[in-house]
Amino acid sequence: MRVGSLFTGIGGIDLGLERAGMTVAWQAEIDPYCCQVLAKHWPDVPNLGNVTSINWEDVERVDVICGGYPCQPFSVAGTRHGESDPRHLWPHMRDAIRVLRPRWALLENVAGHLSLGFGRVLGDLAEIGYNAQWDCIPAAAVGAPHRRDRVFVVAYPNGKSEPGLPNNATAPRKLVPNPGERWAAEPDVGRVAYGVPNRVDRLRALGNAVVPQVAEHLGNLIMKADRCPL
Repeated sequence: MRVGSLFTGIGGIDLGLERAGMTVAWQAEIDPYCCQVLAKHWPDVPNLGNVTSINWEDVERVDVICGGYPCQPFSVAGTRHGESDPRHLWPHMRDAIRVLRPRWALLENVAGHLSLGFGRVLGDLAEIGYNAQWDCIPAAAVGAPHRRDRVFVVAYPNGKSEPGLPNNATAPRKLVPNPGERWAAEPDVGRVAYGVPNRVDRLRALGNAVVPQVAEHLGNLIMKADRCPL
């Protein structure tokens, strides 16, 4: 399965989906530091740049579109201006899905999105012919020694087989994996890690990134469901 990645960051979702057996066809990112990371680890994958200026009619069609659209409009750590926030870029991801019509879409955002703007996202997906399952999955669900709650949405065209879960269109779907072996906690390095190149950029990129193991779990669900007959 070929993947198109939006708001790629340093490629946390991409890495997880690759571990599940998928191939990244293209990415879209504008942050200079993140672009350097992508160029190093995905040197042969084109970066389409700014999602606001992409003509989706000219973009290669893929099986999966993934992306964590900016969380600032919805995060409880911010002012929560929602759709009036200039960083509200979900409409551009919606347009990519509408034009390219992937078999699957994987969306990610902060847990605060559930109480602000999430209904619009589900409504937009329904309007363009996609059903969805969603849940709040913490990094701890895949063994990480911290919570890091994030909302994940798996969307698919109406009539498509779902990722191996009961059919209940009125309730959030349970995508959370069974907790496995816990990771070892990271060593204490104090409040500041001195001498690390691009420390501020690295911390910011890691703070925005998706834990690859969560994306891998969801990728496995998608791969399994995609092989199931309708």
